[in-house]
Amino acid sequence: MTSVTIDDLGGIGPLVARLGRAGQRLRHADRARPWVLDTAVVVLVFLMFCLPDLLHGMDGDGDGPRRFHLVFTRPPTAGMLVLQAGLVLPLLWRRRAPAVAFGAVTAVFAVQWSLGVALRADVALLIGLYSLALHGRLRQLPWACVTMAGALGLVAARVSAAVSVWDALFFLLSTATAALALGLMIRIRRAQLAGLRDRAARLEIERDQRGRLAVAAERTRVAREMHDIVGHNLSVIITLADAGAYATAVAPERGKEALHLIGDTGRQALSELRRVLGVLREADGPRGEPELSPQPGLPDIDALCEGVRAAGLEVVYRTAGDVDALDSGVQLTVYRIVQEALTNTLKHAGAGARANLSVVVEDTRLTITVQDSGPPAPVGRPGTANEEGHGLVGMRERAALYGGHVSAGPAGPGWKVRATLDLAPQGGAR
Repeated sequence: MTSVTIDDLGGIGPLVARLGRAGQRLRHADRARPWVLDTAVVVLVFLMFCLPDLLHGMDGDGDGPRRFHLVFTRPPTAGMLVLQAGLVLPLLWRRRAPAVAFGAVTAVFAVQWSLGVALRADVALLIGLYSLALHGRLRQLPWACVTMAGALGLVAARVSAAVSVWDALFFLLSTATAALALGLMIRIRRAQLAGLRDRAARLEIERDQRGRLAVAAERTRVAREMHDIVGHNLSVIITLADAGAYATAVAPERGKEALHLIGDTGRQALSELRRVLGVLREADGPRGEPELSPQPGLPDIDALCEGVRAAGLEVVYRTAGDVDALDSGVQLTVYRIVQEALTNTLKHAGAGARANLSVVVEDTRLTITVQDSGPPAPVGRPGTANEEGHGLVGMRERAALYGGHVSAGPAGPGWKVRATLDLAPQGGAR
């Protein structure tokens, strides 16, 4: 008994890979020049099945059983060539027009057997049926099967003197069924492979789309964070610089205090920018990891108000309800909305104005209100119905994450921003 080891099978993998690559190259070549394969099939059928009949006809009657020689007649060489051509040449169109090719082969086959002639080239009928099952329309198969059965019935009747009709029909119909089943099996397999390729292409497209959407969402989030950080801190720095420049000539100590506040605000802004931008680059090791700090929340609003007060804006801040029970996501949203609203107040109302800030939690609703007294001298205010700043759009996007909305508009001599968030659990669970 011979044993086969893994080492003996080690060359099968590379062989299969080479065969697969060769098959892929052949498929590419066939798609570029399909007539080459069709012609090769016709030439192969002629060499294997037509040529032996021609040589046998020239050599004599052969050595077959005598009863078969009594059944079949042998036409002259010219007639045999005509019949063989009628059977084989339609195979040139077996893929482009399979129904036409099958019909032509069947017609010649019927004429041939009506004359009592048997040819090896009759295998073209099985090739035609196989090609119709593989390349033709499925609704054409029923009439093709009926036509095939009729043609094979003619053959069974012709050989009835030598073989039982039922035995001949069983053998012929089994052969035809095998050709039909082979064509259908390859057709189904190709359809499955085409479906898998299409599914893989769709999944790849969906993966790329999800990646682009994720990148766009991340860019939007970073842009919003950058806007909040840079916009607020620069507004405070500009206000402090203006106040310091004015106070230098009148009260140098106040100017020095303003410079210290500008430095503190700049360092805070730089730290927040490093935290936001640090998560965008890949870590190269312990030194490359960004220094992260917790996201701001409601407790940080006091420090935010102190920074705005230092810039000259009077802020009155109050809370109501169970604000400590809010989760970190809601607290970050509240902080950013308050930061943007106070930044706009400082920018447009300026130093000397007064802002009332309130954060109220009632059941499942949270309300943020920022209302200022307006600038000492009347000036234009952005955020009208015809023109909205990016800050107001950002506030509305943040509020929309929690099913809320933001309204902003004039309130007496000043301006009022009101944001409402829905704290009810979405989908039954937070």
